[in-house]
Amino acid sequence: MSKRRDKKSTPGIASAAGLIRFYEEIDSVITIKPHLLIALSIIFTVIIIILSKILPVT
Repeated sequence: MSKRRDKKSTPGIASAAGLIRFYEEIDSVITIKPHLLIALSIIFTVIIIILSKILPVT
């Protein structure tokens, strides 16, 4: 039987050519709950609609 090469020991063609990006872990990440994000976007949309009715663009 032939021996199988360990995939971890040799880099693949894509990683050797620099085609794979590795992202660094960021310790300080801003986290927003999905419900808060949806609520803020709805409030922002309503404010824009109200302002467009009050102050129409000529």
